[in-house]
Amino acid sequence: MVTGGNRGIGRAFARALIDHGAAKLYVGVRDPASVPDADVVPVRLDVTDEESVAAAAGDVSIVINNAGIGGASTKLMESAFDGARQAMEVNYFGTWAVSRAFAPILARNGGGALVNMLSVACWVGQPQFPGYAASKAAQWSLTDALRKALGEQGTLVVGVHAGFVDTDLSAWTDAPKISAGTVAELTMDALIHDQFEVLADEQSRSVKAALSDPVGAPSGP
Repeated sequence: MVTGGNRGIGRAFARALIDHGAAKLYVGVRDPASVPDADVVPVRLDVTDEESVAAAAGDVSIVINNAGIGGASTKLMESAFDGARQAMEVNYFGTWAVSRAFAPILARNGGGALVNMLSVACWVGQPQFPGYAASKAAQWSLTDALRKALGEQGTLVVGVHAGFVDTDLSAWTDAPKISAGTVAELTMDALIHDQFEVLADEQSRSVKAALSDPVGAPSGP
């Protein structure tokens, strides 16, 4: 199951799983008609609706939590908090709801794997999009909690970090970007080799390495 798998990084995850031999792939989206690929199974899924999540919880061995939004309408010192609240609902609570619903299924299937698409923003406050960064920081904390809890049932929990990825979400910036396909392939490698974390680009690697620097020292964009 790949949530938000109809475009961008989600679709790259879906194609990579098919290329690596997935026998059946479910793509969870709000609108099943938006899924362009004929070799996957579209499933109606709104990660902010617990009934929708429960209905979509089918028999799988890998779950990739990719569904997310930017919430950029909330500025640091102005505007309503609506965008930030929505980012938290989708990126944090949505990931939590999907993980909770699928965890027993993964356990029944021998453990399997749970992958959360995170961001370098987990580790760096972002004045340009503070709501998104906060939701990703919360999602990182959740990923760590899930790793500790689900390890007992044999579930591999993988956190995937990247800076800007060349998708619609980052179309507003001309900053260097990594391809969605690269993120997906690095994640497949992590699944194959039981790795807990993917640092997909130089930005994520350098920011992670700088986390122990004194507060105020340069540590990211």
